[in-house]
Amino acid sequence: MIKETLSNYSELVYILKMIVGQSFILTKISEIKPYSQGIRFGSGGALAVIKPGTLLEIWKVVEACNEAGTAIIMQAANTGLTGGSTPDGNNYDRPVVIINTMRMSQIHLIDSANQVVAFPGSTLFDLEERLAKYGRQTHSVIGSSCIGASIIGGVCNNSGGALVQRGPAYTELSLFAHIDEARKLSLVNNLGINLGDTTEEILTNLEQKNYTEEDIKPSKKIASDNEYQQIVRDINSSRPARYNNDPRLLHEASGCAGKLVVFAVRLDTFPKAINERVFYIGTNTPKVMTKIRHDILSTFKNLPVSGEYFDSQCYDVSKKYGKDIFLVINKLGSKIIPRLFSFKRYVDRIANHFFFLPNKLSDHLMQFLSYLWPNHLPKRMEIFRSHYQLHFILETNNEGVDEAQAYLNNFFKENEGNFFVCSDEEAKKATLHRFVIGGAINRYYLTQGSKSGKMISIDVALRRDEKNWAQKVPSSVNDKISEKFSYGHFFCHVLHEIYITKKDVNHVSTKKQILDFFDSRGAEYPAEHNVGHEYIAKDSLKTFYKECDPTNTFNPGIGKTSKFRNWS
Repeated sequence: MIKETLSNYSELVYILKMIVGQSFILTKISEIKPYSQGIRFGSGGALAVIKPGTLLEIWKVVEACNEAGTAIIMQAANTGLTGGSTPDGNNYDRPVVIINTMRMSQIHLIDSANQVVAFPGSTLFDLEERLAKYGRQTHSVIGSSCIGASIIGGVCNNSGGALVQRGPAYTELSLFAHIDEARKLSLVNNLGINLGDTTEEILTNLEQKNYTEEDIKPSKKIASDNEYQQIVRDINSSRPARYNNDPRLLHEASGCAGKLVVFAVRLDTFPKAINERVFYIGTNTPKVMTKIRHDILSTFKNLPVSGEYFDSQCYDVSKKYGKDIFLVINKLGSKIIPRLFSFKRYVDRIANHFFFLPNKLSDHLMQFLSYLWPNHLPKRMEIFRSHYQLHFILETNNEGVDEAQAYLNNFFKENEGNFFVCSDEEAKKATLHRFVIGGAINRYYLTQGSKSGKMISIDVALRRDEKNWAQKVPSSVNDKISEKFSYGHFFCHVLHEIYITKKDVNHVSTKKQILDFFDSRGAEYPAEHNVGHEYIAKDSLKTFYKECDPTNTFNPGIGKTSKFRNWS
């Protein structure tokens, strides 16, 4: 029976403290805020933030919250751009409890590191580091918008990442809990690993790695997207290559957007390339980019690793407002990023107690310190910036290296633009420069851009046959925009379009006009950032969410759906 009185919720908080310990439950508003507010979108109130330390503790916390009748939001690194792991407002019909899983960061390498089992708090950075000594690579690489992002978060959001050869994060092998129509909590072991029979046995044996190679059962289920290479090559299709609403990629944990409690996922890894080369391309003509994409996807024997596009506005904002994160990763390595973000949250929480300090004080401080450092970008990149408006980082490997070199040598004899072959240092810095763009735009808006109007972010997947990809929004909309930034995964035709409106412009109606424009072009959105609380979940996605969570206990309101019990 659901308990609904305030005293019973106080009793719940006491029970949760007994489960995780006094130190790992946050109930003060100032402590909760860093977890209940997204980095760009979404914020709301919460009864408490719980930080379990074991898989079994997660189960017990969910069990107690289900008994008390609260809403539950599962959260890992909270790096999403659409508010998909935070509350949205305070208009829920019961209290919200946030379960943050970052204390559980284990990664198990299985089958000679050909596959991994990832826990809720494990990150792509962690996985890259673990796999390096085995000559293996991750299923995805970190994106500009989610430095420090969790592995399971990527799977639950069908995040695409930058890798053309591997497609969106996807698996059919996972361990998860769900609540059925009768409000019964059940554990489902579809990891393909024999871990015992009871809930406690399964979770404890997995956590302590009490299983052998013989316990890992042969399975016909896949642990990565095995169709994407053929899909992305079909450049004549009128459908986008990948997007959140794609029914092909909605399976249990994959695409569930927090509508299940995911304890672990099993994913493929991939052999590290023997030979790698990065080409830096510049042009002023969108048709040049279109032809490069068409030629490579339709005629190359070997697909490139990635093809990352950004315009000159992104180049400039990343250079100025992404410098600090760039330098931290370049000098100290990616492992420090989670600690840096934790420190930022701490500084902002303290600053919130002083009305005269600016919102997000940590960003203002880090931006000021970045001015003290000299230019961090390679000279040849800077020369290309002075000549070209469109920038393209083409990464190739193995046999694809010579194939791309020969193609580009001939291509720019007849077409506008140019390229250069990156040294190892240039390749690292060019890629990092691209990957900090999302955070740099956030920083710019927080410190400068908000003097204009509101920021509108569009995560859009264009049709594979779209040739006029750089088409501008209609003048009736463009007149309301003060600044625009465009970047994305060009071979996949996934673009991140960021608009800052002019002051006093209604950003809600303006965003609708922009989305209507993309609708008219047969595009899909969001492409890889999940609907969060920013986009409307289309019918197929809404149906999937209801199948995962018939009582609407987990992440209610996602995709602008009902926030009430039982989807009422």
